[in-house]
Amino acid sequence: IIIMLLSPPSSVPTRQTQSRFSYLSCSQCHKEYAKDQPIGKSPCCEKPLRAQYDYTRPLSRAELTQRPSNMWRYREMLPVQQNENIVSLGEGFTPLLPLEWIQRIWGVSSLLCKDESLNPTGSFKARGLSMAISRAKELGIRKCSIPTAGNAGGALSAYCARAGIEARVCMPEETPLLFKQEAQVYGSAFETVRGNISDCGRTLQQKEDADDWFDISTLKEPYRLEGKKTMGYEIAEQLNWELPDVIIYPTGGGTGLIGIWKAFQEMLELDWITGPLPRMIAIQAAGCAPIVEAFNHGKNFAPFWEFPETLANGLRVPAAFGDSLILEALYASGGMALAVSEEEMLAGVELLARKEGIFAAPEGGAVLMGYKRLLQENQIDPYERVVIINTGSGYKYLENVEHYLIKK
Repeated sequence: IIIMLLSPPSSVPTRQTQSRFSYLSCSQCHKEYAKDQPIGKSPCCEKPLRAQYDYTRPLSRAELTQRPSNMWRYREMLPVQQNENIVSLGEGFTPLLPLEWIQRIWGVSSLLCKDESLNPTGSFKARGLSMAISRAKELGIRKCSIPTAGNAGGALSAYCARAGIEARVCMPEETPLLFKQEAQVYGSAFETVRGNISDCGRTLQQKEDADDWFDISTLKEPYRLEGKKTMGYEIAEQLNWELPDVIIYPTGGGTGLIGIWKAFQEMLELDWITGPLPRMIAIQAAGCAPIVEAFNHGKNFAPFWEFPETLANGLRVPAAFGDSLILEALYASGGMALAVSEEEMLAGVELLARKEGIFAAPEGGAVLMGYKRLLQENQIDPYERVVIINTGSGYKYLENVEHYLIKK
């Protein structure tokens, strides 16, 4: 029996629950760093930092049942120390929906979609930016900047507005207009550059006053990851603590995939779940597939992808800062990486909309058609329980997909 938990009106915790956040560690050499100081990458190796927690005291899953249905219900395993520093718009606990028509027509027993489009600002980015801005507030940071392909810029802008923190956003020129307008509506300092998200990052770093702004780039600070990992906790709880066989994730910067895998490791430590863990599968666009290239050659890092092209903004990431962590999760889980074409991606968006009532972002279409390919290639069995992640709303991408989807 699948437990479907929808999100009622939510709030931050009313009772002070003690976070078990202990310290930060370098993802490469594991050197430890104090938690109560503003920090971005690890100073030792210039790699992502990861939050570590205290597992010495027991923590029962039963304690969750009386808590609000949002990502802050996992309070002990999140890094914010004081409730008053939580900056929330009700993010998390998105529905896990059975794709019943597709199950029937494709002859599979259990295909579920975690629909992240129902988060504030319309994507899973709300989780990471809620957490990052909450910690920024707690650590006294007053200015935050971000290079973005779209959704992260809107989320940063919204949470900074709620926290009273200044925001600076830089997007590629070809980003759909709605994403640009969204960041400006929330009051961010905003600009576009010719190029991709890597060019946006370089532009922000070259600003004369760059040192005055805290960089919230993907995995270049430790806390967006902690927000994204709550997807893993939710999937486990929504399935009554019985994990799926496979999780298929659209992978650009990869924070969500890395975060879900981190959540599973933490839940094992808490004795909330038992193995085996799901196979993690990364889906990329054929026009920008550095992780697929690395995986297919057995590498532990991904090459820079020259001339990235895809209508899925979130997949147009030529160099993921967390490439080694993405690949580590794929190898450790027995998973894999697969690239899909633009035509497949659009067909997936259309199928989800017309048969399941979900207007997914192109990234959501990509994971659906990636699943179909893997099914046809016998990489996934029809009886396996599979969760695909739709990371955002198709409404925000309408400028990119309308010519394909809206037929006269």
